[in-house]
Amino acid sequence: MSEHKEIRIGLIGCGFMGRSHSNAYNRLSNFFPDLKFKPVLKAVCSRSLEKVKAFAEQWDYENIETDWRSIVNRNDIDAIDICTPNDTHAEIAIAAAEASKMILCEKPLAHSIEEAEKMVEVIEKTGIKNTVWYNYRRIPAVTLAKNIIDSGKLGKIFHYRANFLQDWTMSPDLPQGGEGLWRLDIDAAGSGVTGDLLAHCIDTAMWLNGGIKDVSAVTETFIKERVHQSSGKMQKVGIDDACIFHCHFDNGSLGLFESTRYARGHKALYTFEINGEKASIKWDLHDMNRLEFFDHGDDSIVRGWRSILVTDADQPFMDKWWVPGLIIGYEHSFIHQLADFFTSLETGEACRPTFMDALQTQKVCSEVIESAKSRSWKNTNVDWN
Repeated sequence: MSEHKEIRIGLIGCGFMGRSHSNAYNRLSNFFPDLKFKPVLKAVCSRSLEKVKAFAEQWDYENIETDWRSIVNRNDIDAIDICTPNDTHAEIAIAAAEASKMILCEKPLAHSIEEAEKMVEVIEKTGIKNTVWYNYRRIPAVTLAKNIIDSGKLGKIFHYRANFLQDWTMSPDLPQGGEGLWRLDIDAAGSGVTGDLLAHCIDTAMWLNGGIKDVSAVTETFIKERVHQSSGKMQKVGIDDACIFHCHFDNGSLGLFESTRYARGHKALYTFEINGEKASIKWDLHDMNRLEFFDHGDDSIVRGWRSILVTDADQPFMDKWWVPGLIIGYEHSFIHQLADFFTSLETGEACRPTFMDALQTQKVCSEVIESAKSRSWKNTNVDWN
């Protein structure tokens, strides 16, 4: 085994994503032992001293901070991992870049397109290594879909469909704002399901199928007012509870996207389907180790959808895990992205999606919201490469 060079991590945020990333840091060297770089959990930050102490003990961080500026300015930190609400991403990332720290940022990139552009400007100026945690790219079945598309097996693409359905905000008694519910607060989140859920669908779609030219959208906020936890008063809800949009891709195909938090019975139903002239593929997060594939070139008497169990060692990432037939889970996608990021430190290549890639996703999200407001088609002006 080669000698490792340590990358000292400073994590900001102790919520769901903080846990997901911390698990990835702790497991990375066990399953990717040949990486030349090794994460060291140097410090973690949260505004709550009690919370950050418990988090550091559970996940084995060496030190704690309660002010993100302190963790950014520490000399014993090499990389900043941003797991905070959307409205804080820009300030933290810009400060981290100016402090010459590598950055791993949760999605969406920022609270607004203006903030995202400023983040990219600083990254371009400083040349800091960066990535954004659109982790669904690294689910092996989704990566296999990318490989199949790039091979030309689907031929010309005609349709791309995706949805992301949940049901957790349907109660009018659920408040907005504060810890755990900042996603319902427009000031903290920037948007509702568009930035939270559809951003994942859009990133995956453009990675698989290329750039999006224009969009036409409708959104709805079903519960117009909720109590805000900070004030205790009833306030207008500014986020979108549901969004549907269709689009044109640069390759001429049509796209249809839907997301809602008002789909009773769905906790996290994320699916996509791609129809080409020669073949089609589809994927479902609830059966994430399988990729469905239809090949029109098969003999007619056996032609039909086939289910590919993505567990063999020659399939993406699976040589690092178990024997064929044994599945992996959601948490492994974060380990895979981290492995790719640490590999990029060795090769010098970008670990995509970068801030620039995520800015393009943010542009599409922004135009989706504007389209719904104006009830008109909007050009996304995305330069995908």
